[in-house]
Amino acid sequence: MKGVILAGGTGTRLYPLTRLINKHLLPVGKHPMIVYGIDRLRQAGIEDILIVMGKHSAGLYTEYLGGGADLGVRLTYRIQEQAGGIAEALDLAKSFILPGEKFVVLLGDNLFSDDLKPYVDRYVQQPAGTARVLLKEVDDARRYGVPVFDVNHPERISYIEEKPSQPKTSYCVTGIYMYDDHVFNLIDGITPSARGELEITDVNNHYASAGGLEYDILQKYWSDAGTFESLQEAAVRMKGQLP
Repeated sequence: MKGVILAGGTGTRLYPLTRLINKHLLPVGKHPMIVYGIDRLRQAGIEDILIVMGKHSAGLYTEYLGGGADLGVRLTYRIQEQAGGIAEALDLAKSFILPGEKFVVLLGDNLFSDDLKPYVDRYVQQPAGTARVLLKEVDDARRYGVPVFDVNHPERISYIEEKPSQPKTSYCVTGIYMYDDHVFNLIDGITPSARGELEITDVNNHYASAGGLEYDILQKYWSDAGTFESLQEAAVRMKGQLP
């Protein structure tokens, strides 16, 4: 199984720090943010990893991470020329994934303490052409994509509402997804949203409508580290996760 880390985006909520350096290279404790995601994948037995990044700070990524040998992985890079949504960034992994191959996608700003391996193992048992997402219970689900569960099949998600004013559950969809190469067919079939981006929620809802979107719930710390406050908290909570 392979891994894909999506590390584009402008990180506007962390401006002016992100004027100088890409969000995913900002320090969290002793390490750049993205290193934690790489290590989580490695611990789950995933050593072939693609990083999709914007042009901003691309040289710093390759200079710091190199080919990944120091982190125990093999890294490949793709450039997302301009911000066009998470699904557009994911589509750049098409040539990296073999036919029928399953893989794990992380958004590079997701910091978490759970071991991925049990969740990955469950996804391996799912039929081809289905997907799995990881959820987290949060205080204010209105900020996120919110899952609505299938009452007849409680292991499945019926659909996902994006930033609802009145969430039907207290869970959010984190930036941790599991797909096989079928996802690229779905990306080809979606259209840009009102903000001009290819939305990953639209992709996940295609799986949900076909009864093919299952989930697990993270039990430990998780953050999308998108604000100065959450970035500072992450430095404390992730302390000791890496040497």
